[in-house]
Amino acid sequence: MRTFGFIGLGLIGGSLAKGIKRLHPNDHIMAYDHAQETLQIALKEHIIDTILTDIDEHISSCDFVILCTPVSYNVSYLKAIKPFLKPDTILTDVGSTKTLIHEQIIELGLEDYFIGGHPMAGSERSGYEASNDHLVENAYYIITPTAKSTQSQIDRMISFALDLSAIPMVLDYKKHDYVVAAISHLPHIIASSLINLVRDSDTKEQTMKQVAAGGFKDITRIASSSPIMWQQICMENSENIIHILLDYISSLNRIVKVMEEKDSDAIFRLFEESGEYRNSIPDRSSGPIKKEYSLYCDIVDESGAIATIATTLAIHQISIKNIGIIHNREFEQGVLKIEFYTEQACMDAAKHLTSCNYQIYMR
Repeated sequence: MRTFGFIGLGLIGGSLAKGIKRLHPNDHIMAYDHAQETLQIALKEHIIDTILTDIDEHISSCDFVILCTPVSYNVSYLKAIKPFLKPDTILTDVGSTKTLIHEQIIELGLEDYFIGGHPMAGSERSGYEASNDHLVENAYYIITPTAKSTQSQIDRMISFALDLSAIPMVLDYKKHDYVVAAISHLPHIIASSLINLVRDSDTKEQTMKQVAAGGFKDITRIASSSPIMWQQICMENSENIIHILLDYISSLNRIVKVMEEKDSDAIFRLFEESGEYRNSIPDRSSGPIKKEYSLYCDIVDESGAIATIATTLAIHQISIKNIGIIHNREFEQGVLKIEFYTEQACMDAAKHLTSCNYQIYMR
């Protein structure tokens, strides 16, 4: 039996705790969070076993201490945690930036305990209520050792990630921050700025907002993420983000130029090369936009049509995550979009609905 201490029990902390409990119900989990209501819910659900009212001697019994608050808050807990760490405790975090906490770890002399962690999974929703026990499945789990981390400690972190069905990857913490600036932080900035651009450019009748469904809403979905978290990320990884953002602005200026010159060959290459590169990216549920398992179905607009589909899937014990009518189908086929929790559920649904003579389009 292992003992875990969670500092913060939001989306990531709650998901890791739920995943641990699902796989190892006898492991002991204690948690500290400012939101007492969250801790009471987790205790009632048997996700945690002990509520911590402070950072105290209870930490001394932990095999893993996992910091799951925003990065700047994680740093503020280090001094309080330090006196209670036993020699074989692994202190880790789940922050999406690593330089700040590694620098503080070095300053406080905690390199013998700390190995940074970043499960590259998430949701546009935040908080414990949005957590689930499979959030990190098939997602990259970046591990950033210190200069004093032993191979045994690194192996324990790798085993921890593999146990949750994540994909561990060991990186230098500075390299990590440069990589995520491009593939995670910049997309959030682009999504948010694009949403604001549409808002500011909309007609007085808000026609853009009315028809902004389908592809537009999908590519900007991450703009709904926690503003507090992304404010902190931009502050903590500003140097890397600015570097990548300036490169992106340069690329946009080049696009403006070829558009002004009506350079059709360059415009074609833009879409051809980007499409080829995107298609070469492994199809995993990781990165800034979590993999979506969905299909599109053509149905006639008549009473009971959606209920019939839902019943068909329920008969085959297939759970639906979300279902809705597609009003803007410029980039999507099918009238009805159905989203599932797993790839297998999506494939099974397509098979059963096709056998019932529905026209199915896979995403």
